[in-house]
Amino acid sequence: MVAQRVSQNPFGHLFGWLSITLLVGVAQAKAEEFTQRVDGDIGFGGYYTHSIIRGKSDELSVLPYLDFDYGRMFSRVDTLGIKTLKLGYGYLELVGRISQDGFNTNTPSLQGLRKRDTSIPVGIGTLQVTPLGAFMINAFHDVHQSQGDWLEIIYGGEFNLPRVTFYPLVGAEYQSRKYVRYYYGISTQEAASSQYAAYQPAGAFNGLIGLIADIRLADEYHLNFNARRKWLGNATHLSPIVSQRCMDTGYLSLSYRFK
Repeated sequence: MVAQRVSQNPFGHLFGWLSITLLVGVAQAKAEEFTQRVDGDIGFGGYYTHSIIRGKSDELSVLPYLDFDYGRMFSRVDTLGIKTLKLGYGYLELVGRISQDGFNTNTPSLQGLRKRDTSIPVGIGTLQVTPLGAFMINAFHDVHQSQGDWLEIIYGGEFNLPRVTFYPLVGAEYQSRKYVRYYYGISTQEAASSQYAAYQPAGAFNGLIGLIADIRLADEYHLNFNARRKWLGNATHLSPIVSQRCMDTGYLSLSYRFK
């Protein structure tokens, strides 16, 4: 029975062992290469998500905008982490994601379905800033309800103008069967109490493109714009409760740049 349980969730155990290894590496690595001051942007912004769920309205919220390094710690807007061992042009990192994938089902369109709780993704990753551009690779495990996993790979270029820097993005992600089934599947119990047929999807590959614009206003004040479009894989798009082929997200923020 113990062996069975271990084989059902290899990602969770892998992340556990890697986390222990990386924490040991943090304790042993040199710290003088990390500046003990804030280096980056802190401000506030408006965040927008176009809902893909039937009967759910789009989300717009005003939240802090945090994109900075402080010693080994960092924040990249929705991704927080700790840099550990040196790796290529960057570091091997322990990462967590601030997610907004949960949703309530208290609408007529979703009557009979259970609430989907927001995930708590943790894992490992790296940001490689190379002469050819930046590559961000993250592998997450949801330690909350879905117990699902996903892997994302994103490439970012850079184009400079006198007061504006553009960062075009292109990437892909894979979301595991557990993750997709929890958020977009319909169990037999839900099918019996709702208007939808049972739906048990597999994992999903999603593609994405985006554009970041960093606009210098005056001195250290910057306006940051980010827009992304994600094309949903068939396992997600064909869900009875999903009404869109694409998910659009974005934010507009005003920040002070610390140097």
